[in-house]
Amino acid sequence: MKFAIPKAMKPNIASRLSAKGQITIPAEARAALRLQAGDLVSYEIREGEIALKRVDPFDAAFHAALSTTLHEWQSEADEEAFRDL
Repeated sequence: MKFAIPKAMKPNIASRLSAKGQITIPAEARAALRLQAGDLVSYEIREGEIALKRVDPFDAAFHAALSTTLHEWQSEADEEAFRDL
């Protein structure tokens, strides 16, 4: 699901990393993702950057239930085979 970024929103927003490895997600970014306290977020690690995404609670529950059944596909051979998908 994609949402329009408000025109007043700055294209690049910075946050400072705390000594505990925490950041505050700026209000503009929280609004763009419709994030509220307690929401789950995911981090997609890319080359040189990370994409932050809001996780739908249903998706999180589904993933948690499904992940316990996929242990047979967690070998190094499977990682190699599916790494570039």
